[in-house]
Amino acid sequence: MKKSCAFILIAAILIGACIAFAGCTGTASPSASTTTPAAGSPAASGTTTITDGFGRTVTVPAHPTKIVCSGSGCLRYVVYLGAQDTVVGVDSQEKKTQVLEGRAYALANPQFRSLPLSGEMRGKDDPEKIIGIGPQLVFKTGATGTTYGTSGPEADTLQDKTGIPVIAFPYGSLRTDAEKAEFYAALRLMGKILGKDARAEELIAYVEEVTADLEKRTKDIPVDQQKSVYIGGVSSAGAHGIISTEPAYPPFIWVHAKNIAAGSDTQHADISKEIIVSGDPEFLFIDAGTIQIDNEGAIGELKTNPAYAGLSAVKSGNVYGVLPYNFYSVNYETVLADAYFIGKTLYPDRFSDIDPKVKADEIYTKFVGKPVFSSLNGQYRDLGFTKINLTS
Repeated sequence: MKKSCAFILIAAILIGACIAFAGCTGTASPSASTTTPAAGSPAASGTTTITDGFGRTVTVPAHPTKIVCSGSGCLRYVVYLGAQDTVVGVDSQEKKTQVLEGRAYALANPQFRSLPLSGEMRGKDDPEKIIGIGPQLVFKTGATGTTYGTSGPEADTLQDKTGIPVIAFPYGSLRTDAEKAEFYAALRLMGKILGKDARAEELIAYVEEVTADLEKRTKDIPVDQQKSVYIGGVSSAGAHGIISTEPAYPPFIWVHAKNIAAGSDTQHADISKEIIVSGDPEFLFIDAGTIQIDNEGAIGELKTNPAYAGLSAVKSGNVYGVLPYNFYSVNYETVLADAYFIGKTLYPDRFSDIDPKVKADEIYTKFVGKPVFSSLNGQYRDLGFTKINLTS
């Protein structure tokens, strides 16, 4: 009888201990926490469901700390958002030493050069290299309206080959409302995933503030008093000569100048020499990226081609340099900075409170965290924001 009681007591103690142990390890009956999370909300596994810029539904880590960027300009957006510490691999554009470096984000972040290679520039990814790097997420974009753009199917292919979530989106620009919407959508999409929502909204508000300021200063200038202008040597996937331009060059639009090449929203156009001569602009602006061509590109053409000698801008000395803003896609901070210099040059009374170089560093600091105007301009022999001498 005593042995039986002892056995029962021991059994009871063992059962109680097992129950207590199960409670400590978290084993419990199902609860509301097992409910499937709504799209866009953190899941129990630490993931979230995102709809990317091409309408693809992708499950990504809720708080990614290791990312790779693919395509022209993708890494620039990460820097804009202040998330460069999450980057663990880069494409070949970030690894090579440039003869001339026109990317403010790269000048502000030289550490990118030492990161592992994820593939070639312009979105030519190497899936094996990406797998070897081991990011939690790949962002993929490309220059809107060019052969270097990207698409949903391309993102699917990369995702299938690597087994790593790929978020893709159009890059955008500031040329049209539609492309500006793509720019803002890209910032918000990346901001949401990287936990930088507030920073994305801050930048969008700043762009709106700057462009509104430019327009407010010049919007009441009568049409017959607006200056006629042309920009030549515009960079687009490399350096070009004087006939290379942008019909919808944003700074001209913002400061209400009459672009003699206007007429379409195309990103880039090569116009005829005759259009430049017949348009006879009062002011010529030259993209400093043109000096990469032999004989200084557009500058050399203005010096040596007799067809341009009779231009009003050449005869009056109204030829000025601006910094190239198309360099591995759109450098938004540079096009905004160029706009203030152009506005000051055309309408000095409307910009009397502006020092374009100081304003440029304010803009660069806002976007990439450092005042890199001097470093950037130095890449181009300090031709930006100055009058170009055609006699030497």
